[in-house]
Amino acid sequence: MGFSSRMDCCGQFVKYSLFVSNFVIFVGGATVFCLSLWTLVDRSFMNELLGTNLFSGAVYVLLVTSVAICLLSFLGCVGAGKEVKCLLLTYFIMVALVFVTMLIGGILGYVFRERVQQTMRQEMRSSMALYGSRRDITIAWDQTQERLQCCGVDTWHDWNRFGPIPESCCQEIFGGQRKECTIFPTITNLYNQGCLYVTSNFIRDHAAVIGGTSIGVAIVMIFGMIFSCLLFNMIE
Repeated sequence: MGFSSRMDCCGQFVKYSLFVSNFVIFVGGATVFCLSLWTLVDRSFMNELLGTNLFSGAVYVLLVTSVAICLLSFLGCVGAGKEVKCLLLTYFIMVALVFVTMLIGGILGYVFRERVQQTMRQEMRSSMALYGSRRDITIAWDQTQERLQCCGVDTWHDWNRFGPIPESCCQEIFGGQRKECTIFPTITNLYNQGCLYVTSNFIRDHAAVIGGTSIGVAIVMIFGMIFSCLLFNMIE
């Protein structure tokens, strides 16, 4: 396999451009993998309250896709280095499929973002009635309110319908000690922000970081497809 003498210089340029593109794709894929994994681990305690698997499902899809991207970048480098047309064609098809998958995922996430927040509000309100009776729900609410420094769904008044305000709503002073807020709750001794607002901001911020990185990788993938197609046609 090789280039004709007329196309040798141009072919070498396309070949090494494909190498560079695949290196950037690999770094981007590894970055998306790390961000997705961190998102799943860092806020796993919220899963019982979200009431929807769309966010975690989307992160899992990105996790698997990022691994596929890293493997594809390696395949592209091998195809370019060995100048094997079969590998380049396989690389082009697989990258195109991954690109379409990422595009569809991004569109669906944008379309359903408001619907997800409404579902979260309904599920979080219904789970409040199970606080104290179901261990997983109780732990989820306590960890969410303690770590995100929030209380209730929209406000701490949401707890009034279900009994006393949990201690996890009380503001932390230092060393794990908290102000007393269960008997006489006021804005000076408990967290004032609702957990829906804080959780939504968390999801929005993380989605923006992961989504922005994914878009950047997708753009470089377009260049990878272009260079692989050019190199495929140049190889004799």
